[in-house]
Amino acid sequence: MIGKLNHVAIAVPDLDAAIAKYRDLLGAKVSEPQNLPEHGVTVVFVLLDNTKIELLYPLGEASPIAGYLAKNPSGGVHHLCFEVVDLAEATDRLVRSGVRVLGDGKPKTGAHGLPVVFLHPKDFDGTLIELEEVAG
Repeated sequence: MIGKLNHVAIAVPDLDAAIAKYRDLLGAKVSEPQNLPEHGVTVVFVLLDNTKIELLYPLGEASPIAGYLAKNPSGGVHHLCFEVVDLAEATDRLVRSGVRVLGDGKPKTGAHGLPVVFLHPKDFDGTLIELEEVAG
């Protein structure tokens, strides 16, 4: 069902410092910051040959990343994102198997302009999973 690893998301307490580390110290290509008000985050993608790293920074006080950083002030891995060809089919199959979809269960538009859902971390060994629909 899942395809490629699309990205690993890391919550960061200082977005500019994180960008500098990946760009200047590691020599990676880094995207411009993108605000995603629907998700309460600002994202930056570190572009790698085989995947991406998504740097997450809170956008507003109600941001879920603000809560994550309150518990993890140094930041850390927030979630893994996997590609799926048919998000509705994948979601339905998972829900029938007892997996919980976060929020209202309906896809939202993610940072790449594609539909995404998040799966409860308690159903995946403590790891928050994002599924992103991509063209087959």
